[in-house]
Amino acid sequence: MISHFRPPIDLSDLPGYTQADARARRPVFVGRVSTKDNQNPATSIPRQVALASERLEAGEEFVAYFWDVESGMLPPELRSLGAQEMYDALAVPVPRDGGLQDLVDRAEHLAVTHVMAERSDRVARAMLTSLTVEHALEQVGVEVVYANEPTGGTESGRLRTRRYSQVDAEIYRATMMEMSMGGQFQHAVQGWNHGYPPYPYIAVIDENAPVRGKGRFGAERPKKKLAPHPDSRRFDAAQEMCRLRREEHLRSGDIIAILASKPDRYPIEGRWTHNLVEGLIANPKLTGHQVYNRKASRTGRAGFSKWNPISKWVWSPRVVHEPVISVQEWKEAQEATAGLRAGAEAGSLLRIRAAARRLELTVTAVSSNGTHTLYRIGGRQVSLPTPLPDMVVQQVIEDMERAA
Repeated sequence: MISHFRPPIDLSDLPGYTQADARARRPVFVGRVSTKDNQNPATSIPRQVALASERLEAGEEFVAYFWDVESGMLPPELRSLGAQEMYDALAVPVPRDGGLQDLVDRAEHLAVTHVMAERSDRVARAMLTSLTVEHALEQVGVEVVYANEPTGGTESGRLRTRRYSQVDAEIYRATMMEMSMGGQFQHAVQGWNHGYPPYPYIAVIDENAPVRGKGRFGAERPKKKLAPHPDSRRFDAAQEMCRLRREEHLRSGDIIAILASKPDRYPIEGRWTHNLVEGLIANPKLTGHQVYNRKASRTGRAGFSKWNPISKWVWSPRVVHEPVISVQEWKEAQEATAGLRAGAEAGSLLRIRAAARRLELTVTAVSSNGTHTLYRIGGRQVSLPTPLPDMVVQQVIEDMERAA
């Protein structure tokens, strides 16, 4: 803050009158474009440079240029990961010395004094991210300047303008996410497919889907629905692997061995793998419903996604393509998978429950101690040991079948 209260006489000739920054000014540019397809980096980046340049002093030039073609919703550590070949192909008439994370990492080494951008959302749309970047740069003596902020006035006024701008950027981000997710939800609810079609299906253009005219960024991608694969054996293979898990509680290795033993009946390009088998058994699209939001890809860790809880999945309210299995059968397969993952004891009990379900019987635990558990199976009570040997499981199933 500059003092407007001057000394009573001229003291400007004294050595300590001014305290100039000993460092020479070294300003750099930072910018961002969200996508290379829906925006044109070759025009947007130069425009941002021109606006940021208005905050340079007379005769001054940027000593480096840092810019990304990536979403402003990404944290700094997930930025600047695009291949240099992609940036070279864009033919942007502005040199690129790196991206946002490169700037944060190299600012002190490059002796940067000022970072200049068109506005704060060119750094990030999330307020926490832009604040984190500003703080990291301030720690090494770098001032962040946004061209759309007013000059002069008080520091509190400048700060208020900056924070309002960052709040607006975050609200815009949240609004865009809400609208985008809402659109994706409706896409699934109306039966259109996201991503690659599962093994028993192909994706075909829905000729009955509404067609929007060519927009600003060209024609929209056509909406697609799932249809059975031309090779009907794929449906048989998917049904069989789900049955083996649901009724026989087999692990993926055993299922793979069965499928691979009959390549003419259960065809596969390449070979059956654990991930393919487990992924298909867990895929709810086999029920004929479209399902979206099973995974969260934006987790803050590069290349990492996680499963959302089933309560967050979005299901089409009706069957929209030919089902491989029913929803009830899919549920039973997931229960069997959970039992196998929980351990042999749970898997053995699931075998008994599956057999009882086929015979329209219920299995209920009555009481237990350290060595045995008393179950009511239909109208009978059976005491089963803990752990539960396979021989006992098979005997219980045979007794139920004879009684039925």
